[in-house]
Amino acid sequence: MSGVIDWLHHDTAGLLLLCLVAIALLLFLIIKIKLEPFISLLATGLFLALAAGLNVRTIVGTALKSSDSVLEKGFGGILGHIAVIIGLGTVLGALLEKSGGADVLSRRLLKLFGPKGTPVAMGLVGLIFGIPVFFDIGIFVLAPLVYVAAKRGGKSLVLYALPVLAGLSMTHAFLPPHPGPTAVAGLLHVDMGWLIIIGLACGLPAFAVAGILWPLYIAPRVPVTVPEEFVAAEVEGEEKPEPPLGLVMAVILLPLVLILGATFGTLILDPHRDLLSFLTFLGNPAVALLLAVLLAYYLLGVRRGMTNAEFSELSSNSLKPVGMILLVVGAGAFFGAVISATGVGAALAKSLSSAGLPVLLLAYVISCGLRIAQGSATVAIVTTGGIVGPLMTDQGYSQAHLALIAAAICAGSIILSHVNDGGFWIVAKYFNMTVKETLLTWSVLETILSLVGFGMASLLWVII
Repeated sequence: MSGVIDWLHHDTAGLLLLCLVAIALLLFLIIKIKLEPFISLLATGLFLALAAGLNVRTIVGTALKSSDSVLEKGFGGILGHIAVIIGLGTVLGALLEKSGGADVLSRRLLKLFGPKGTPVAMGLVGLIFGIPVFFDIGIFVLAPLVYVAAKRGGKSLVLYALPVLAGLSMTHAFLPPHPGPTAVAGLLHVDMGWLIIIGLACGLPAFAVAGILWPLYIAPRVPVTVPEEFVAAEVEGEEKPEPPLGLVMAVILLPLVLILGATFGTLILDPHRDLLSFLTFLGNPAVALLLAVLLAYYLLGVRRGMTNAEFSELSSNSLKPVGMILLVVGAGAFFGAVISATGVGAALAKSLSSAGLPVLLLAYVISCGLRIAQGSATVAIVTTGGIVGPLMTDQGYSQAHLALIAAAICAGSIILSHVNDGGFWIVAKYFNMTVKETLLTWSVLETILSLVGFGMASLLWVII
């Protein structure tokens, strides 16, 4: 018996077996037992830590001090990085939604592109508005605009809905401040500016194929009508006073510009110059998002009649869903910390080196498998990041290559949305599609986004 335990604790094959068992347990708890992903990840991490032979003091500390434990460091390390970013990003999105920013953006783009270019315009609305707004909130806000566009265009609702969905999904998968990319940046220690650059480089071509070309092909084959009650719900939304388009765009793009300014400043400026310090401060993701929130609060809120009480209520309501997201990410980071502490990460790195399997492909395949099995993109990302993260240690990867690995994980996390994904049912409900129609349209769209995004990451990996 002691020989088997020693094999599990120290042999490469034994450690890998423990990791596979832990992942199987995680999927069992989420899929079969229907346990919250946060609780499942925490329980699985503790199981793996004990099974791999970590002592209790290392796992949870002592009754007097636990700050150095894997449990607290795993949770605290990632949450210190992402909590502020996700929180501020959520409030910024709520302010833009409340102000009617989506309405003015969509109407200007529809006017610019004309009736024939309406699907492209709707895609750009989803793409731009999706930067600060969560995927499901984006659907709730933009769906009435899609209904009206489809009614006026006289074609299948699919033609107008899929471009919006592609834009929202791409930004949600590849760009901060959304939870998945923000979390994987912390797990892999990727600079946020590099994540934005690589996310756009991989995501925009994927959006073009999935959000523009795919709807043109599939829409005539899946005729979906707009029920009258759907359009009637949009009448009140058209009466909202609109903020200036330039102001909406400035608020959306300000944090991205500041973050990229700090990244490029680091590459080209003298590290001893005050200008670099200034750019670094403003380009810190938390500072950049805080400035954007304050700007939006004053220009889109106070100057348009919003009271402090209304802003407080808006912020509180928008932040309510964030708590569970943060817990899932924290538990996923703990799971990853256990993998590193037990030596599973080192064993996996050794096996990869022997097999010659590229880490980029491994990251994508693991993320795809977890996504298809349990449905949650966030769980797929944080679990994959925890598994792959230890492989990055002492490998000498540049920030660009780390960002490409992060993009591969994010691409894998959105593949083949189906009936175990909450987003699948939101899309089906809001766009009047049957399960079969949703599989033919939305599920394929997500798969195209995933494959093209990973294909771009692979191409850039060779070039960079």
